[in-house]
This record gives sequence, C-alpha cells and structure tokens, in this order.
Amino acid sequence: MKDVYLFSGFLGSGKTTLLKRMITQMKEKGLKPAVFMNELGKMNMDSNAVEGDVPLKEILDGCICCSGSEKSEAQIQTLLAEEEFDVLLIETTGAAHPVEALDAIFSPLFAEQLNFKGIVTVADSKRWLDRNSLSPQIRSLFLEQIRHADLILANKMDLLTESEQGTVVYEIQSLNATAQIIQTIHAEIPFSALEKVTTTSTQDVVKAPVSKLNLNAKVLQFDAPVRREKFEEWLRTLPDSVYRVKGYVPLEGDKYPHAFQFAYGMAQWLPEYMKMQNQIVVIGEELAEVELP
Repeated sequence: MKDVYLFSGFLGSGKTTLLKRMITQMKEKGLKPAVFMNELGKMNMDSNAVEGDVPLKEILDGCICCSGSEKSEAQIQTLLAEEEFDVLLIETTGAAHPVEALDAIFSPLFAEQLNFKGIVTVADSKRWLDRNSLSPQIRSLFLEQIRHADLILANKMDLLTESEQGTVVYEIQSLNATAQIIQTIHAEIPFSALEKVTTTSTQDVVKAPVSKLNLNAKVLQFDAPVRREKFEEWLRTLPDSVYRVKGYVPLEGDKYPHAFQFAYGMAQWLPEYMKMQNQIVVIGEELAEVELP
C-alpha cells in the first residue's frame, strides 16, 4: 500500500513550496516519494521544482478533476506499474475542487494499492481576508478547498498583523471545525504533521468544476530581453482578475532568463543558469486583454 496525500489550495498559495519541503524531508527519513502534478497551462513550470530522481507524472493544459480524469488514471497506473516508491504526493492545479480530484484519481483498477491519508490545503491567509473581493465562483472554490481539507496550512502569516492572524484562524476554523490548522510561513511544517493526518467525511459535496469558473491560462512569449523595472511596472497594471503569473523572463544584461513567480501583487525572482523558454503563463479570468508591454 502506498500512502497518498493530496495537496490542494488556490493559485499561488504555496503548494509547490510545500511539495518541495515534503520531498526533502521524506528522503531524509529514507522514504521514496513519487509526484503526480497537474498544471492548468501548457508549461510544466512547477514540475521543474521536482528533483530528477523523484518519479514524476503530470497533466498539462487540463484539470485533474474534469477533462483530465482519464489521463490521471493512466498516469498513476503507469507510476504504480513502473516505479518503486513509498509515498505519492499529488499536487492539484489551483483551479481544482479537491473532492472531485479524488474522484478522478482513485480508479477501481488500482484503488486497493493506495492508502489515502488526506487532503492538505494550503490557504493564502492574506487572500482569505480579502476573499470577498473575488468573483462569486472563484470565492466558492476557495472556500470549498478549505472546507474539505483534513489539514489546513494558514500560510503567509508573516504578511499579517497579530490581530489579523487571529481572525484568519478563527474564521477558517468556523468553516472547517474538524481539520487541524497550522499557521505557517513559506509552508514550513515537519513531515510528521502530515503523518498524523486522518481523513474526514467528504459527503454532501457542493461541486465547483473548473468548467464553470472562467479560469484559464494564457502563454505570453518574449521576443527580446526586457528591463526588470519596466516588467514590474507592467505587473502593477494587471487587472485583479489575474491570480498568478509564472515562467521565465529574459532580462537585459543577463545571459540566462530568471525564473519568475507572481501572486497577489508580490513578485519573486530566481536566477537560472541554463537556457529556458522565454515565456510566462498568466492564470486568471478575463485574460483576453492581457499582453506583454
């Protein structure tokens, strides 16, 4: 039996950071992890975070919980047949309803080989406080991801005041009284916290399939290097309907592009030391007008 954890959470909440931390800690314990990852766009940006010795399967440009369910089944079946591992970590796209993702993942063909430990939802605490500014459909998905969790990481606590931190924990606990809530910065928790997770009932699910959410991904390609200041100026002009930007940005004066992440108004740059595709993926609603400067 392979232990299985499903990582859920809205776009930019910190799921991939959690994934990387858990992979490192499991290896230190002598466990062999495998990863199944879902990307909403055609670029496998987040899967670059998974080290080469970790078995990895992924679905690109589709949701694990709807049109991609048959592909999910095939990919996991291949992992089970071809790879040796102890724990399977599943990272869903930020647009996935966690319970629907479970329906897609656990096929009668191999369900007896999997020991499902629970849903771990990473919640962006700052976004939680501003959740009423989201569109009704997106807010509904955000709440559903928290409502059906077995363990909740109230992440990005360093961005809040002490009073705001207390408000977040109280309100999330009111929405999901059965899940343990851990306040985190950069999704930092010990693997032992996951090992203690036990599943709760997931009956009476209010479904929020991605097909009804208007979320989509748009790939923007760079024709030439850009000035960092000009690019960040462009970021500030993006509409609130843009929830996530990630990819590789070629900067003037640098030989290689920078890996770039953007969520909730905050940008993160990391230098690369090899040639990568000079393009970014924008995820959100109403992206028709979003173009590079």
